Amino acid sequence: MKKQLLTIGFLLVLFAMSPAQNPPPSNTFDRQVAAVLSRIKTPTFPKKDFQIEHADNFQNAVNQTIVACHKAGGGRVVIPKGEYVCNGPIRMLSNVNLHLSEGTLIRFGTNPADYLPVVKVRWEGTVCTNYSPLIYAHGQKNLAITGNGTLDGQADKFWFAWKKLPNGDDQEKAKTILRKMGETGVPESERVFGAGYKLRPTLLELYDCEGILLDGFTARRSPFWTIHPVFSKNITIRNLKIGHGTTNDDGIDPDSCEDVLIENCRISTDDDPISIKAGRDQDAWKRRGTRNVVVRKCTLQSRIANGFCVGSEMSGGVENIWVDDCTMPNVTLGITLKANLDRGGFVRNVWVRNVTIDSCRQAAIRMQMDYHSYRGGNFPPDFDRISLENIHVRSARDYGWWLVGVPSKPIGLITMRNVAIDRSGKGNKTELTNLRIEH
Repeated sequence: MKKQLLTIGFLLVLFAMSPAQNPPPSNTFDRQVAAVLSRIKTPTFPKKDFQIEHADNFQNAVNQTIVACHKAGGGRVVIPKGEYVCNGPIRMLSNVNLHLSEGTLIRFGTNPADYLPVVKVRWEGTVCTNYSPLIYAHGQKNLAITGNGTLDGQADKFWFAWKKLPNGDDQEKAKTILRKMGETGVPESERVFGAGYKLRPTLLELYDCEGILLDGFTARRSPFWTIHPVFSKNITIRNLKIGHGTTNDDGIDPDSCEDVLIENCRISTDDDPISIKAGRDQDAWKRRGTRNVVVRKCTLQSRIANGFCVGSEMSGGVENIWVDDCTMPNVTLGITLKANLDRGGFVRNVWVRNVTIDSCRQAAIRMQMDYHSYRGGNFPPDFDRISLENIHVRSARDYGWWLVGVPSKPIGLITMRNVAIDRSGKGNKTELTNLRIEH
């Protein structure tokens, strides 16, 4: 198809909205981002180093040194150059900076029993107890993982095959049980998984923490989602390199978090490189959502999924998201908002600008309320006040933009400024959406 510049499909529904509700122009974008960044304080640590010595049990050595550093008032726990096997989780504590020296490689063991006892997590949007993430913290403040070393979850050595073992469908059964517990309000104390189930652990999960810095390291081959802060705030994630894991290997998923900066990251995964989340269905409706997230100067690549997305677990609400100066070399979908009619919640005040999408296999810009796993609820989400500016799409196999609401909940105001689509196979599709084009 010939080059298109801001070509609009038909509008089935168009609402009149006051100027105060409109997404801000570019000059307001910078002012609002500056206000968020002024609240995000990078953790600082005493200038004391606690060196990890080579030991037969690397996991014990690391965790004991973290405890010693924490009790001494904090500092850096330094892992020297070398290759290590960690048979069990690393537990982060307040005022500790776990520093991975250049040339450090930590391979996490692949025996699920090593990640017991169970700990509190949010698994794909529902709170429960499950196998410990490979690196875990709960209720800690002022913590960091820094340095140019590598964390390797070894998903291809075991976790990927786990689903193919006898009773390998236990994960699907467990997911169904967990989601029903969340939907019906089963007390958290009764949502106990782990042994006997196959809910894979995340690589790094920081639960109910404040003052987080993740800087410089490589994370690869995660068993499940890779970087997953939950119910946390004041977060800086920068200069990370994230590689493929197994299925559902999202790169960075802030989940019911507040005041988050993600910058200068290079992410290449099978699933979503960055996905903004806020819990799943009824379990998330009375919990806090995600707000005030800045994503900038990132390269986002996915073999089967989106470049940048919100959802599909967004039931606690997602608002005030700024994405700037990002590149998506090769994705299935580019910029995506996704949910289904079980979700409820809202996505609003999202601004995306200065993004280049080289190639996408479906649509460059996709907003959908009929995402899979619908169980028959009647709780459509609200999508409203989404702004896209200076977006350049070189090639979209199917649609440039594909924006479709549902009759009971049309999509609210979508504003596009200078959105250029060089080639698309099917043009654009817009239904039950209030789309406004500004040149």
